[in-house]
Amino acid sequence: MTSSRPDPAVRLLAITLDCPDPVRLAQFYSEALDLPVTVSTPGFVLVGREGSPGLGFYRMDDYRPPTWPDSAVPKQVHLDLGVDDLDAAQARLLALGAVEPDVQPLPHKRRVLLDPAGHPFCITR
Repeated sequence: MTSSRPDPAVRLLAITLDCPDPVRLAQFYSEALDLPVTVSTPGFVLVGREGSPGLGFYRMDDYRPPTWPDSAVPKQVHLDLGVDDLDAAQARLLALGAVEPDVQPLPHKRRVLLDPAGHPFCITR
């Protein structure tokens, strides 16, 4: 069966992370990725650039951070960020509020860090 109507356009607007403090987490990613805040309400903040998908941060009062690498509280999302210099990028992200977990599966290729709300993310060359 064919239709004369075209398929509706679908596009990615944002990837949204649950967290206890959207303003704090948005500030971290805004500085880390050099992205401006485009939307800010008491329970939601979005960073990004006009015409491109953004990162959103949604307040969850009962938020529990992932317990990576233990799966008692699983990861809800995992971001991979590209960097030119692992050591310099790691130092910058730690200064912005990231935390380095004890487990580093392939530290010569990528580093696992935790954002201020506890979400694991990787920096990779």
